[in-house]
Amino acid sequence: MPKSPVQSGAAIALGNFDGLHAGHRAVIESARAAGKRIGAPLGVATFEPSPRRHFQPDAPPFRLMTPLRRAILLEAMGVEQVHLLKFDAAMAAMTDREFCQRVIIDEIGTRSVSVGFDFRFGKNRMGDAAALQRLGAELGFGVDIVAEVKDGGEKVSSSRIREAIERGDMDEAKRGLGDWWTVDAIVEHGEKRGRTLGFPTANMQLGEIVHPAHGIYAVRTLLEGEEDWRPGVANFGRTPTTGLRDPLLEVMVFDVVGDFYGKRMHTAFVKRLRPELKFDTLEALVDQMHRDVADARAVLAG
Repeated sequence: MPKSPVQSGAAIALGNFDGLHAGHRAVIESARAAGKRIGAPLGVATFEPSPRRHFQPDAPPFRLMTPLRRAILLEAMGVEQVHLLKFDAAMAAMTDREFCQRVIIDEIGTRSVSVGFDFRFGKNRMGDAAALQRLGAELGFGVDIVAEVKDGGEKVSSSRIREAIERGDMDEAKRGLGDWWTVDAIVEHGEKRGRTLGFPTANMQLGEIVHPAHGIYAVRTLLEGEEDWRPGVANFGRTPTTGLRDPLLEVMVFDVVGDFYGKRMHTAFVKRLRPELKFDTLEALVDQMHRDVADARAVLAG
């Protein structure tokens, strides 16, 4: 007799997993351990779009990574299945019991779920981790609840990492994420002003990704189709010297000549070198840009 869906799926880590920080990784490791116990592959189930975007459609950009970046990291972690759960009005209206039946059992088809201690689900966040455990026992799937993960006495959280990025503290962001904060976006045509000044840049919109503090950063970049990360310097901001415009990420990759248009570039933020400034003349701006390049090279060499 064929197995029912609830008996045949992966051991699932369930949550938002924005950033894949230490707390998220602890939940995934719990699911990995459960999978070994029951002989099931490792899977992750997450919500797309984020519930926060559904309930706050006008909120400013807040994501720590794109779905693509998350998928790359999950694959590197050995995750074999990724379930993107469509979060819409219908899901938001489900009771906690309906969520367990219709999503965990019918859609995902799992017999083991791992969640963080603060996981909430169901209409108006009616269910918590303990409720999930009770419902799992009733409906036929196991639930492992992962304790709070702390760093420096404080809970590791996406909000804390987001705040560090917004103030330009990339060391703090790295501590929470376990690696440099990295964004990915498609390189698009810009005003080409950097090229005329001797500093050609790859220009990218961050979209739904949280905006870092405006300023100059030492970065490392990986271009689509390549394997080696390259050093560079980046500006994120509104270019007050040459004319205000919407915030844009402009990356100058060192010692590389090429056409990046239309390609996806991954940019790892290593250190904020200075805030964005307005200069009285283009000559003063160019002089500072030379210093920025030298400073970025020194940081990345170290």
